[in-house]
Amino acid sequence: MIIDLPSTTTSQINSRLVRLRDEGGATTLGRVLTLVIVTEDGQRTDAAIDAANDASREHPCRVIVVARGARQAAPRLDAQIRVGGDAGASEVVVLRLYGELAKEGASCVMPLLLPDTPVVAWWPFDAPVSPSKDPIGQLAQRRITDAAAEKNPIKALESRRAHYAPGDTDLAWTRLTLWRAMLASSLDLPPYEKVLEADVTGEADSPSTDLLAAWLTDRLKVPAKRYKATSGEGIVEVRLGRPSGDVDLLRPDGKVGTLTQPGQPSRRVALQRRSVRDCLAEELRRLDPDEVYAAALRSLAKVVKGRTPSPKDEAPAAVTEATNGSVPKKSKAKAGS
Repeated sequence: MIIDLPSTTTSQINSRLVRLRDEGGATTLGRVLTLVIVTEDGQRTDAAIDAANDASREHPCRVIVVARGARQAAPRLDAQIRVGGDAGASEVVVLRLYGELAKEGASCVMPLLLPDTPVVAWWPFDAPVSPSKDPIGQLAQRRITDAAAEKNPIKALESRRAHYAPGDTDLAWTRLTLWRAMLASSLDLPPYEKVLEADVTGEADSPSTDLLAAWLTDRLKVPAKRYKATSGEGIVEVRLGRPSGDVDLLRPDGKVGTLTQPGQPSRRVALQRRSVRDCLAEELRRLDPDEVYAAALRSLAKVVKGRTPSPKDEAPAAVTEATNGSVPKKSKAKAGS
């Protein structure tokens, strides 16, 4: 059910929510958090709401969408309440703010927060330079951004590093969960040797590729090399060099990876590019600071960026000239890594 409340106030919105609870039963009981989604009005807002609705089936919550409209318009608050089948296992309140009110998103959100529950802020598209200092970010225990959805993903990732605060995270990092698990498990098999070098290959504007190289640099204590792929989407290949032979994880099609290592048969593993809704649901499982993500961000500066890797019959490590390369000014939002 969708209820429109044009030219309204937060008091009227709260009153309508209470009335809906009385009429339809205790629909707000069992909510574990408040998820605040911050977008510009018309900026694929419904796609973000759909992702939140799916995530709410695992994490029942109140979803508050702050959709900031034209700043030149007269100050006005238009609201929409979604419950039942239109809201998954949550209740959705969409706030469309116009004029000077567009700058007061935090003031409009505060009266609608669930009492005694954590607050998570999510910027599905363009995020502030410093999420922890944003008025809405200051209300939240966790702040979720997505560098891959911004115009310049690599520049956005660098901004995350420069302005990191405990509680920050990025979906470009969440998309690495399967890659990190697969690479870590491969090193649990014999031979138990130290990794001497690491190469990560992916799209030029893939922030997840940069983060994976930074994570390997931090955990293995060797500067990982980051190469630009000539084909494929997101992360394409990871090579870990060891004395007895390389561990190689290759995923050329964005769906299925092949893991090869000395003394073991080649294995095909599921490495489907993850959707936003899957990544969001994973991030809502934890509300404490992600210290591993913070360490990976700190190691970004140690990653060696190289040219496009050599053909398969030449080792990527043969590329010796390091350069930052060029990154397109605009890119489409990545579905996963």
